[in-house]
Amino acid sequence: MKASLLFLLACTAVLAVGARANTPEEPKALVQKVQELAQKATAMAKDAFSRVRESEAAQQARQWLSDSAELAKQRLVWLKEQLEELWKKTPAS
Repeated sequence: MKASLLFLLACTAVLAVGARANTPEEPKALVQKVQELAQKATAMAKDAFSRVRESEAAQQARQWLSDSAELAKQRLVWLKEQLEELWKKTPAS
């Protein structure tokens, strides 16, 4: 996540430099261009954070499924053992 944030900050800096290079010396136009680029950078940052949250949620879901599968396996082994004991105790007809 830190790398993504650094990448976004670098993109913002590059966009600001590009805005300065593409805009004449008029300060009002420069301010407007920087504001537009800041809005784009904000949208990119929100998107990146959203993806990180989705990624973390997916990772937690995979972990939960993995843990649940292991628990289910353990319970099935226990159930099998219980059934085997029950079969041993049942008299043959």
